[in-house]
Amino acid sequence: MYLGSYTAIYLVIITVAMANPAAALTSLLRASTIQDHDEILKAANAAIKASKQDIDAQRTRVVSLLKLDRFDDSLRAIAEGGHSLEKECLFEKSYALYKSGQLEDAEKTLDAASSTYKSSRAFRHLAAQIAYRAEKFSDAANTYRHLSQGPGGLPGEENDLKINFLATNAQLEWNGLGHILGEQERQPSRDHLEAFETAYNAACTCIARGDLTRASVFLKRAQDLCEASEDLSADEKKAELLPILVQHAYVLTRLGKEAEAVALHKSIVPSEIPEAPTKAVAQNNQVAIGVVGRNPFLTQRLLQSTTELSGSDKLFVYQTTVLRRNRYALDLQTQKFDGIESSTSKIITESPSPTASVETACLAVIGAAAHTHMRTGGEALKELLPLLEKRPTDIGLLLTIIQLHVQMKNPGPALGLLDAFLKRLEAFSTPDYGNVRFAPGLVAAAVALYRLQGRQNSVRAELAKASAYWRPKSKESATSLLREAGVELLRSSNHEDIASAGETFEALVARSEKDPIAAAGLVASFANDDYAKIESYLQSLTPVERLTAGVNVQELVNAGVASVPTSLPVSKKRLAEREPEKVTKRRRKTRLPKNYEEGKQPDPERWLPLRDRSTYRPKGKKGRKRAQEITQGGVVREEETLELVGGAGAVKVERAPGAQGGKKKKKGKK
Repeated sequence: MYLGSYTAIYLVIITVAMANPAAALTSLLRASTIQDHDEILKAANAAIKASKQDIDAQRTRVVSLLKLDRFDDSLRAIAEGGHSLEKECLFEKSYALYKSGQLEDAEKTLDAASSTYKSSRAFRHLAAQIAYRAEKFSDAANTYRHLSQGPGGLPGEENDLKINFLATNAQLEWNGLGHILGEQERQPSRDHLEAFETAYNAACTCIARGDLTRASVFLKRAQDLCEASEDLSADEKKAELLPILVQHAYVLTRLGKEAEAVALHKSIVPSEIPEAPTKAVAQNNQVAIGVVGRNPFLTQRLLQSTTELSGSDKLFVYQTTVLRRNRYALDLQTQKFDGIESSTSKIITESPSPTASVETACLAVIGAAAHTHMRTGGEALKELLPLLEKRPTDIGLLLTIIQLHVQMKNPGPALGLLDAFLKRLEAFSTPDYGNVRFAPGLVAAAVALYRLQGRQNSVRAELAKASAYWRPKSKESATSLLREAGVELLRSSNHEDIASAGETFEALVARSEKDPIAAAGLVASFANDDYAKIESYLQSLTPVERLTAGVNVQELVNAGVASVPTSLPVSKKRLAEREPEKVTKRRRKTRLPKNYEEGKQPDPERWLPLRDRSTYRPKGKKGRKRAQEITQGGVVREEETLELVGGAGAVKVERAPGAQGGKKKKKGKK
């Protein structure tokens, strides 16, 4: 839930010269000591009141309003001046529209200017600023590069260009377009440590690339330079330090130094931050630190109390995406499932389909969590599979279902869904089809599932198709995919696969000759077929002698070759019945009793219990009587049946000894 502060870009101060000023303004404009724009505005208004057709006075009023940051008033003044004034104030109008957040209108106004105006440095500076705020960072970078290399720079302009160019580079890195920059432009240098602005923007570039340790060093350097600056007042230092501290706290949090980040955040008072976007970022980060274990309802209330942006104050798209994701995460914890599903479904439906957009895929995952009420396993699959039938090209939803299958250790159904999805994509003929079908993340998911099932040939086939698609696209960011594809194809014994690996590594070397993996792969691919092609790259590789220094070859030979066990899928089919194998039992050695005499017949009743043997003689009267009752030849007791009174049934009882026929013998007289 953490969000880095936006990259600072410092506006280049452009002075607009006014030719042939009106007579009423001549003495005022010639006085070099006058810097009060209110006074100039009053004089311009007086001149316009005297002569409404005075173009110079009207233009002076427009510039004065711009200097006073009254951009809406300056646009209104240009509109009141008519077509003639608007034609003369194309630059001023574009600048006012840019500062008001109307970027499209500002671009159109610049395009309407003549080629002479467009080639001026002032117009090119403004065009770069507009492109930056419109998030057309590649256009902004090209403009700043040409301005830096071209002649005619103003005093102090070089430092401003360096600051703005670094900020543009950081934005390109954050948007995954850093590969279009040169190697020297991407790496921070010692020159960037000379001013706090360049140190700060260089730190932002490091953050975008994930080099957080170096970013922390640059931010500390920027803070020290800002505090030691003699050109800034106390208030200006405070305003410049706040974004640096906010960014440094973010970096410390990402490095796991949460205690230091909390202490740094306590020194930041968000209400003192002048820029609304920076204030919103600082408030979000303060809420995000320590969010684990906190009451989600309380966290949601704190997040809702953060600064709301309006007008020209806005964050970049990647920052807005993170803030929106934070809100959805809290809504899931507070069980606002219906609202989340409704809003995410609306955004996904309005997005182009199919699309490899990371933002859209993340929204699909959040929507799936809301649809299943945060359930997992089989229960979640039962609810998500029908949803996938309604949105068959939703990559985020597909990957969620695949992840659930993998967690349940069912890679087969997951691979079946992915194969069906890839076949559906191949049926599309849209220009963006290839970027979606061979998106590095989607290819990586397919390769991982193939490897789970031991389908090595399918792995090579998938990587070969992806490599063939991305090789000719030199400006696309698929370097890691091409590198993995080349390494995998080199392991094949098929000549066509090795040739494809060679073409892949050739494309990688063309992008960056300093890539050691690409150079080594190129040498390995053509070592047997085309030595002339690899001869120039042999010097850049580490010699084999240096690589094997200190390795005991004989010890490795004696240890043998280690084989990695492959995890094959366990079949659920019942195995065929086999004949039971004959088990040979080991015979025990015969044990004889202690009093055994050879030739003497053993007692045949030796296995019977003692009381069951014929030689058993119980002791005492009771014992002999009990023996007669339980052994053969004993007295058999007779039973008789007596009927109960009233027809209630009959019971069996033992007949008394000496009784005959159930009649009692009469007693005689004595």
